[in-house]
Amino acid sequence: MFSKIGKLIFENEAVAKTSDFTMGIEVEMHRIDDLGNLSQEPYPASIGDEKTNNWITTDFTETMSEIVTPPAAYSLDAMHYLYGINNVLRSSLAPGELLWPLSMPPKLPKDTSHIRLAQWGPEKEAYLKEWARRHRFAEGMPCGIHINLSVDQHIIELVLKNFPDRFKTELEAKNYLYEILAQGFVRYRWLITYLFGASPIAEENYFDNDFKLEHPVRSVRQSSVGFGNKFAGDYTNVQAYVDRITRGVKEKILIKDYEFHGPVRFKGNPVLQELPKTGAEYIELRMLDLDPSSSVGIRTDTLRFIRLLASYLIMSPALKPGEVNRVLKQADQMNEEVATEHPLSTCKYQNKARALIRSLELYANQIQLGPEYQEILDDLEDRVENAKTTPSARLLAYIKDDSLEEYALRRARRYQRAAQESILKFDGFEDRQYSAKELKQALFRGNWDPNLGRR
Repeated sequence: MFSKIGKLIFENEAVAKTSDFTMGIEVEMHRIDDLGNLSQEPYPASIGDEKTNNWITTDFTETMSEIVTPPAAYSLDAMHYLYGINNVLRSSLAPGELLWPLSMPPKLPKDTSHIRLAQWGPEKEAYLKEWARRHRFAEGMPCGIHINLSVDQHIIELVLKNFPDRFKTELEAKNYLYEILAQGFVRYRWLITYLFGASPIAEENYFDNDFKLEHPVRSVRQSSVGFGNKFAGDYTNVQAYVDRITRGVKEKILIKDYEFHGPVRFKGNPVLQELPKTGAEYIELRMLDLDPSSSVGIRTDTLRFIRLLASYLIMSPALKPGEVNRVLKQADQMNEEVATEHPLSTCKYQNKARALIRSLELYANQIQLGPEYQEILDDLEDRVENAKTTPSARLLAYIKDDSLEEYALRRARRYQRAAQESILKFDGFEDRQYSAKELKQALFRGNWDPNLGRR
């Protein structure tokens, strides 16, 4: 059932625009040595300065490399950018260095004091040291995929024009659409964890000696023993979101506002308190594990599914403001239950998963998306019916002595060889920075044009 906004979009034959999200991808991976230890090599010189490079940087530690793609109009274009920049990073590694392909970090030393935090200047380094002091150091080490989504401007203008009594300004209409998206993705995060969770165990020394998982799970990273703090956001609206984080900093629950590591973040202004006035420009989705079956950590089909789900959420009725926190608190609990289920077990919420996948199939047929989307949904329906086909369950076959190290190293070496065999070579960022337009030319040299409309 479409909402009033959804009906408006459908009747104006603008449905295609709801799936025309501009997308950017951020991928974190640790640099390791050939034995599976965190690398002792310095940040690769040919990448330039991690503080100023827009496309390859570091996160929590100096070993945690982060690739950031330029915004792209289509899933396939975003993936080509990701592959290109990923090859640049791999070709910049020191001899013997690899990229660890799993979300949970490689084996950690018992003494983590010698691991270098990311070199981001005095203020950020002070924040990271304080974070490490307040938390278990290992909790900052998991890696993942972040997807940035921005709504097509045509949809914002259409909604503003046709609901003048509800939205007085473009800012109000824009923020509302991003609020719908944020609420929807948090609400159905548990399904994303089930379908794409790929961290069934943690490697040596991730947990303290007095803790051990009772059994493999769907996603350590997406569970309460995984990444980050447990501070819950308020997604009722952008103002409530900002107020909640600001209060967390004031009460010293959070060190800085950017310590908020919720499954979704509103983005658009570097000064958080100004965000309600200037408006959200995109949302950042933070609930995807690395997919070790892909050299870049994510598959095109996964990105297309996220695009489809976002389109569906914009067209569907929104939660009532007074219900948002209650429903999303329940959704957080559902995600914890799903994340900690055994990967081979039938999901507790299988019937809900079936219903949502079926709704997405009906929606995809209504808006006449291509056959590739039907194939994606067919595959995901199989995952719902048979837990053995989920990524986390598939990884169980490779666990040896409570470790995935052998599997991860085999994958890492394979991906490194493939990158080194790439025909097109890019000189890197040692001497200069590149705009998005310059980066496209440097990476593809006319062999790929990210503007031809391939979803």
